[in-house]
Amino acid sequence: MPRPAKPFVLGAVAYDAKVVTIWDGFRAFFERAGFPFDYVLYSNYEAQVEAHLRGELDVAWNSPLAWLETERAARQQGKQAHAIAMRDTDRDLTSVILVAVDDPAQTLADLRDRSIGVGASDSPQATLIPLEAIAATGLHPGEDLRVVRHDVLVGKHGDHIGGERDALRALVRGTVDAAAIIDVNHLAFQREGTIPLGSMRILAQTGTYDHCNMTVLGAPPDAPRFAELLFAMSYDDPQVRPLLDLEGLHQWLPGRTEGYALLAQAIDRFGTIADWLATQA
Repeated sequence: MPRPAKPFVLGAVAYDAKVVTIWDGFRAFFERAGFPFDYVLYSNYEAQVEAHLRGELDVAWNSPLAWLETERAARQQGKQAHAIAMRDTDRDLTSVILVAVDDPAQTLADLRDRSIGVGASDSPQATLIPLEAIAATGLHPGEDLRVVRHDVLVGKHGDHIGGERDALRALVRGTVDAAAIIDVNHLAFQREGTIPLGSMRILAQTGTYDHCNMTVLGAPPDAPRFAELLFAMSYDDPQVRPLLDLEGLHQWLPGRTEGYALLAQAIDRFGTIADWLATQA
């Protein structure tokens, strides 16, 4: 296969210093395979999505919210977005709503007139999807119960998990009655001591949803080769394994979009991206 005439350019959000290490390593992997590759880092997902829509990127490593932003803005502009790859760890996730182990609440309905700590306002896993689960029971977040947001690094869509940690700390202090986090962080927060062992229990768990994906617009000619190389990454390769560990996966899988239904319901209910989307028409 002939080499691309120019590098295939990926956009990613710099939510942590390790992002540079990850994408430098991926660039070396692609170069070894004869596939020129480069990346551009953004401080927030909206800037990345807008750059992608302007044609400045070949592919974007999108959060679930950034995927929906891209898909909907692209449709407004007569374009089509495609999710071409995702991590094995991006599939079938859930969020949990925690309360103190001795809290009297037995269902989400029991949170009426009480308070919940959530992550950043744009966090799918620690704010939008959990609040959608609460709203689906008939409670109106912000009216029937107080929502305490922990707006750490808004624009990064909760990737840094700092807001989740702060929500849990508020629950430990007793300044909120419940807290929402992604399920995979539940054990991690226990191990690090943010959740004192035996101090909390799960009041409710959301339905399943998917997380990040590699997004393209239209059909970039080099996208199939890019995806092919991602799928060829092996956890048994000693040069690749550290990169996969940093990025939190064992295997790249084909992208799918049905796992964004809960988040789509949430942003429709709360009008999360309505103002931003109007600027992209």
